[in-house]
Amino acid sequence: MASPTHHLVFTSICILVLRELNGIVTKPYMDEPFHVPQAQAYCDGRFDYWDPKITTPPGLYVFSLLLKRIFMFKCNLQMLRLTPMFSLVALPIALTYLLSYHQRVRPPASLLTPTLESVVVAGFPIAWFFGFLYYTEVPSLLSVVCTVVAASQGRHWRAGMFGLISCTFRQTNVVWVLYAYASSQLMYLRFRRRTTNEGETAKLHDPSALKAGPDDLVKAVMSAPKVLPDILQNFVPYGVVVALFAVFVVLNGGIVLGDKSNHIPAFHIPQVYYFVGFTTIIGWPVLISTPGGVWPLIKEVRYRMVGTLWRSLATAVVSASMAFTIYKFTIHHPFLLSDNRHYTFYVWRRVFLLHPVVPYLLIPGYIACAWAWYLRVGRDQTLLQNLLLPVFVLPTLLPTPLLEPRYFLIPYILLRAQVPDAPRWGVLLEGAWYAAINAATMWVFLYREREGVGRFMW
Repeated sequence: MASPTHHLVFTSICILVLRELNGIVTKPYMDEPFHVPQAQAYCDGRFDYWDPKITTPPGLYVFSLLLKRIFMFKCNLQMLRLTPMFSLVALPIALTYLLSYHQRVRPPASLLTPTLESVVVAGFPIAWFFGFLYYTEVPSLLSVVCTVVAASQGRHWRAGMFGLISCTFRQTNVVWVLYAYASSQLMYLRFRRRTTNEGETAKLHDPSALKAGPDDLVKAVMSAPKVLPDILQNFVPYGVVVALFAVFVVLNGGIVLGDKSNHIPAFHIPQVYYFVGFTTIIGWPVLISTPGGVWPLIKEVRYRMVGTLWRSLATAVVSASMAFTIYKFTIHHPFLLSDNRHYTFYVWRRVFLLHPVVPYLLIPGYIACAWAWYLRVGRDQTLLQNLLLPVFVLPTLLPTPLLEPRYFLIPYILLRAQVPDAPRWGVLLEGAWYAAINAATMWVFLYREREGVGRFMW
């Protein structure tokens, strides 16, 4: 259901929240003391100035400079915070097209009538909270969504342009540029005509996700070379972005700008497990709104884990492997242990450090949650479509040593968009859940500042 009223209410709430935040948080907070002076330097025309503590490219500051030139904004803190808020307000429009793509329905005729579901998804707590602070998260998310949408429409050069823009906000967005290409080509291969004037075309083995087995994955890999000639031409725009990114890495001496000492890549396998747990805690309304109800989903998850002897053995092997990776690759990052202004500080201390055995007790839960999401998004997808996002999540999460919910933002939104059939009651429940989290986190951030500690935030 599309209506301008949903978007109008969402926009009005955003404006009121930003006004209140600007009235209370009058000085740059947390990462803003780095971003704000850098943006003001760009506004003053000092493009040769760069704060060495900043690790991300200058896309955020260029975006603010464009808004300044177009709308004659001042580059003070309050006006700069409009940059992420404008991105947050535009997000439902882009999400409408992304959701329509996965649901295979026509988007609304008017650009300014996003669907209720897209407005709800735009209210995802991580996106919503950082839409009011001068951070890169929401502009980065918006540009990635636009990249995937353009690719899904077959407008690959436009997708490449959006992908290049996305990389100016976050270097790791180059991964999502490749995801956009791969996602569009899997959908193209799935629904293209099997025959042409030149005869029958090569077919990618890619059965339904819920009916596929391990042998189907092997067959899919074996059949992939046959279809490559049909999709390589579309890769050119994305290849240009990747090539430019490679040049940047070589010239910069690495992927990280500025403060490289505190952002050394690490092999952090448990980060993937945290992501699975986080998406389930935040996205449970979507999971339980599956057709047929939650009990059939639970039964199917149980069957997938221990329904047969072979499945039980596979689950045992996976569990043992996960236990080894938790033992070997868990990282106690100094920022996580010392910065008590973030919720992850308390989650880490009161859950993961409660007892040495706790991280291992969570393993069955991780596996169950992963299967639940696989089944939920796989109702109308093929095997490779279902596995594509997890494959691209790995290079974005594995190198990150810090447990940080902001790193889960883009993967979650792309996962949530793949849910093809959320009923209206499920969307409303999801909206109420998000609204409760957003109200609580913003209330604590604005009105419960602790002396000697500061304001709590994601």
